[in-house]
Amino acid sequence: MPTERITFPGHDGSELAARLDLPDGPHLATALFAHCFTCGKDIPAARRIAARLSSMGIAVLRFDFTGLGHSRGEFANTTFTSNVDDLIAASRYLNGRGMAPALLIGHSLGGAAVLKAGAKLETIKAVATLGAPSDPGHVTHNFADALPEIEAHGSAELSLGGRPFRIGRGFVEDVAHNELTPAIATLNAALLVMHAPRDEIVSIDNAGDIFQTAKHPKSFVTLDSADHLITRPEDADYAADVIATWARRYITLCPPAPPPGAPEGVLRVSEADPDGYLTDITSSDGHHLLADEPLAYGGTNRGLSPYGFLSAGLGACTSMTLRMYARRKGWPLTHVSVDVSHNKVHAQDAETAVGEQIDTWKRRITLTGQLDAAQRARLLEIADKCPVHRTLERSSTVITELVEDTASEPV
Repeated sequence: MPTERITFPGHDGSELAARLDLPDGPHLATALFAHCFTCGKDIPAARRIAARLSSMGIAVLRFDFTGLGHSRGEFANTTFTSNVDDLIAASRYLNGRGMAPALLIGHSLGGAAVLKAGAKLETIKAVATLGAPSDPGHVTHNFADALPEIEAHGSAELSLGGRPFRIGRGFVEDVAHNELTPAIATLNAALLVMHAPRDEIVSIDNAGDIFQTAKHPKSFVTLDSADHLITRPEDADYAADVIATWARRYITLCPPAPPPGAPEGVLRVSEADPDGYLTDITSSDGHHLLADEPLAYGGTNRGLSPYGFLSAGLGACTSMTLRMYARRKGWPLTHVSVDVSHNKVHAQDAETAVGEQIDTWKRRITLTGQLDAAQRARLLEIADKCPVHRTLERSSTVITELVEDTASEPV
């Protein structure tokens, strides 16, 4: 997916470094991602979730808070409130590009920040939190031993995750006095709370407090055995899939339907996992599918194989064609099912490049309803007239051209 490297002014005017992950196909909505405490926009969870959401048509802006990562400014002078203000500044930047965010996603302390910011941003329709604390002050347990020094000297240098940070008294006082309850209670957006039951950094009780405080519509989904940083790719992919599916209830993710007779448009197929075979398929009208190979052939079995899609196309076209015909005739067809089998294995053919044999698809059609013998015979004839059937039976021409890579430089 194309990624833009951008900067925008933060809460105090300091330039904040960001990545804007753009869909490879139609742009259906925009999300704003807030990272965890002392993390950054490029941690694996943020990158993986942004990539998966962009593959589904949702552009994602992820940025480093002031003083972190590649952003300018002094981290020692930042507070939880300044993080919230940075989020508002990011939203302002997106508004200026005509990409007003409809979805906020926050990880850990970033989750608390999006809850606070969500109550202040009018364009937000949905907010999702991942391992978020219900009290911003919870973050101080990461450096509890340094609190006396911070109180006595105004700041302290400490190591978090193996990196040095200077924490100021202002940050400690700000998180101690920042109450999330009013913001959660007045959040004018749908809320999704995601949390791992065995999260050792932010306990599951925090998710319960957030969920109980929020008004409907609200949802809770477990992250099962994920760790707090959501480091496993499969956990990040799962979180992204759930967020996208859930958000569809509250955010319009489908472009307007084309008029009858218009071409179906371009189907964008984009590799999702260069180490395997997982592939994103996005249509110009906003549909998203996954293609993959079975486990036995090195895939992750998260979607149909390419041959599987061919069989699915034949079966779906057969069913729809029969339904159209029976409806037009007024026949009592109450249900159609089509079993399709194909005599090839895609992974084997891809390795051997053998494709000379005649392909054979077998269809077993079940028609339910008070149909007489003549009607059933006629419907069997109509099955052979479905457009996909005709396409498979006759020779086709595939025209291929190599397109120059115009994507932005990799992150």
